Amino acid sequence: MTTLTKDLAVASSHEADPSAALADIMAQIGDVPLAGGLIFCSHRYDRDALARAINRNSEGLTVFGCTSSGEVTAIGYDEDSIAFVGFPANSFHMATHCFDQLDNFEPLCGRDAIRALAARAEMGARGLGENVNRVALFLVDGLSHREELLTMTVQDALGDIPLIGGSSGDGLLFRETGIFHGGRFHNDAAVVAILSSAKPMHVFRSQHYVPGTRKMVVTGAIPTQRIVTEINAEPAAIEYQRLAGHPGETLDFGFFAAHPPMVRAGGEYYVRSIQSVNPDGSLTFYCAIDEGIVLTIGEPIDRVSGMTTLFREVAAEVGAIDHIIAFDCVLNRIDAERRQVAREVSELYSANRVIGFNTYGEQYHAAHVNQTFSGLAIGR
Repeated sequence: MTTLTKDLAVASSHEADPSAALADIMAQIGDVPLAGGLIFCSHRYDRDALARAINRNSEGLTVFGCTSSGEVTAIGYDEDSIAFVGFPANSFHMATHCFDQLDNFEPLCGRDAIRALAARAEMGARGLGENVNRVALFLVDGLSHREELLTMTVQDALGDIPLIGGSSGDGLLFRETGIFHGGRFHNDAAVVAILSSAKPMHVFRSQHYVPGTRKMVVTGAIPTQRIVTEINAEPAAIEYQRLAGHPGETLDFGFFAAHPPMVRAGGEYYVRSIQSVNPDGSLTFYCAIDEGIVLTIGEPIDRVSGMTTLFREVAAEVGAIDHIIAFDCVLNRIDAERRQVAREVSELYSANRVIGFNTYGEQYHAAHVNQTFSGLAIGR
């Protein structure tokens, strides 16, 4: 019987030079044989240089990952860093597939590719024993505007294998994000990695807001660009600001994070986060939006208390936590800093062995969601 390695191989580095950063990470990991690696990196690194450094330090190893809007490492919230997760070969198997040119994504071909990937993952994981758990990790270009279609298509093809993931970021520039796969960074791409292990694995989604009483109807929109031009037949930005109850405040990232619009679907409320206000008074969203949608202004709950409960529930699912691979919306981080609870949140992340990145959106099963803390908990 194969003995499971106790921990995932997790490391991070703040070295500014990509070669030095990867050398630092690999020195921390040591000589643990890996089935694959996952990397989250600050958008500030030169991507060509970083790709070369990754390739030099991971010969023969499949590594995938993305650029971020902040990282989560052993100290909690982090930045200007690279975070790495290695999956020990004696307790994991990893199989990946990359989709390029998402504007040309064809769902039928996509389903076939994912079904072939699932079959390959099942065959490759046979050496792990009879009781193997599977999860699909999903990373997608956060500026592609294709997350909804891809998430639904991939989860449909995966069947019972749960999907969890995040949209890549570039700080708060909204210019260009990168997906790493096959030895290079891609634009307008997505990668699916099926992770197999006898270790317990559990995917989850949580949010720090509940629906309030203030509602608004989208009466004008440009769906292909995720832009809302009118709310309640008024200019979108002005009406949103009025309904949020703070007409004198500046519409900035902190305001959007503190007053997130929410939509009801399938009996649950989901955040539909605003990305930016445009010069013409319209609002750009992080997710699909259309005319006729009824939105409710969200109100915050006690985040620290809620996160404490969440980690307790996650531990009940997997036992002692090896690590949690997390996809935490960048607006959560901004709001935590604004409410002066970022230190407490970081301490909770550190205590519960969270590793991950700040996203432009999260994917949970077949849904593309916003302003959540979502993730994969792996037990020891």
